Parts: sequence; structure tokens; C-alpha cells
Amino acid sequence: MNSFYLTFEKIFASVFAVRIQKLIEKIILILASLGFIIHLGIIFLKSQGIVLLPSLHPELFNDPISAIYTPFSLILVYEIYLLLFYLPRSFTSCVSKQFEIISLIVIREIFRDIPQMDLADNWMNSSHNLELVVDLIGFLVLFLLIFLFNRSKQILPKKPVVESRLVRFITSKKIVSVILFGVLGVMLLSSLGDWIIKLISQKSIVTIGGLFFNQFFTLLILADVVILLISFRYTEEYSKLIRNTGFIIATILIRLSFSAEGYLTMVLILTGVLFAYLILQIFNAIENPKANSSF
Repeated sequence: MNSFYLTFEKIFASVFAVRIQKLIEKIILILASLGFIIHLGIIFLKSQGIVLLPSLHPELFNDPISAIYTPFSLILVYEIYLLLFYLPRSFTSCVSKQFEIISLIVIREIFRDIPQMDLADNWMNSSHNLELVVDLIGFLVLFLLIFLFNRSKQILPKKPVVESRLVRFITSKKIVSVILFGVLGVMLLSSLGDWIIKLISQKSIVTIGGLFFNQFFTLLILADVVILLISFRYTEEYSKLIRNTGFIIATILIRLSFSAEGYLTMVLILTGVLFAYLILQIFNAIENPKANSSF
């Protein structure tokens, strides 16, 4: 292995060392706690008429339950960091982590929407209430699909990393992961800076999560495509290439859900995860037909 690959191996080992992971986890938990307290404080000040927030997403500042939105956003940043750590592993493990992230995003949005429920007698006539019910049911289905996906990915035995070609492929994915880490760091700081500037100037803004996660999944699709192209050099197995391509399609559907509105958002998310699960089931049936005789 040449010095170029060894350099990125060392960078990856440093950035994602266990000590660094624990440190980042501790920092995120502290920031999440502070963010929750600050969010609650702003809600209290607004309820007392001390602070006026006319253009800053009133749905996030009308009820204490909405304060959960802030710590969830910070925890999601840590989950993205872990996703980059999983990226050099199997494509399936990386996709599984993506699904966990989207499930956290969904539950975060539910916490934001619950305080806005219309509790009148005819509450089923409220479009917001119906959409919330759909999201709750959709989250249960999503949780089930993720469970089935994770169980399905355990069927095939893990192969030891001994072949030089496989070692080189994993190192190539580590290079993508390190580059992605740097780019996402710049994107996060840029989104945060833009959000703060608009916050100070009292302009109409989107939430920081809406800014960052849209960009993140777009970049993740590009990274998945790069890894897919790299994999052509190391494997010619049709089933693996189709599996990886199917996973990219699932990621694209999830990315499209951020631009969708209403019920279509949950439909796209569930379609993406279900598509990936079926792709994995077919792949397992091809690779290990005895263990998948019931498929």
C-alpha cells in the first residue's frame, strides 16, 4: 500500500478513534442539554411577552414540548459523524445507519408537530391532525422496516478482510469518508453561519435542520455513487452491483422526501426503505439460497 493510502488510513484512524468518538459524544450531549434549556427559556420568555419572535417559526416556540427539537437536531449531527465512521464498512451497514438517521429526523418532526394538534371535538377534520396520525403510523412502519432490514443483513456470514483487493477497496472508502468529513464540517459551519445571520437580521428562515440535512443527503448520494464506481474496480459480481445501486436509489428517495410536503414525505421515506429491504432480501436469496429458501 503506497504512502497516499497510508496517509488517509492514519487520518481516518485519528478522526474516528474511540477516544475522539467519546469526546464528541460528550460534547454533543452537553450542547444538547444546553440547547434544550435555552430553547425552554426562549419559550418561557415569549409566553411572558418579554421576547417577540414574529418571523421565527412560531411552531417551535409555542409549547415546551417543541424544545425537544433542539437536542434532537444536535444528536443527529453526532449520528452523521458515526455514519461516516460506518461508511468504509459494508454498503449495507452504511445504509442501515442512514435509515436510523432518517427515523430520528421523523421523530424530531413529530415532537414539533404534536403541540400544534387541534383538540376540538371535530379534530379528525383538521388536516394537521390527520397528517400527524399518518406520520405516527408511518414511523411505526419505518421502525419495523429498519428492524427487518437489520435482521436481514445478518443472514450472510461476515468474510474476513484478507485479500489485498478488498483491503484496498476499504481504504478507498476511508478516503471518501475523510473527504466527506471535511466537506460536511464546512457545510455545517456555513449553514450555521447563514442561519445566525438571518436570525439576527430577523429575516424569514428555514430551520437549521432543513438547511443542513438537505445538503447532507445530497452529498451522501454523490459519495455513494463514487463508492459504487470504485467498487467496479474490485468486484464484477452482478448481485453486489445491483444491490449497491438499489441502495443508492433508496437514498435518493429519502433525499426527495425533504423537498416533499404533506403525506408524500412519509410515502417517499417508506418507499425508499422498503425498496432497500426488498433489494437486500433478493441479494441474500442469490448469495445464500439455503438460508433464504422461504423467500
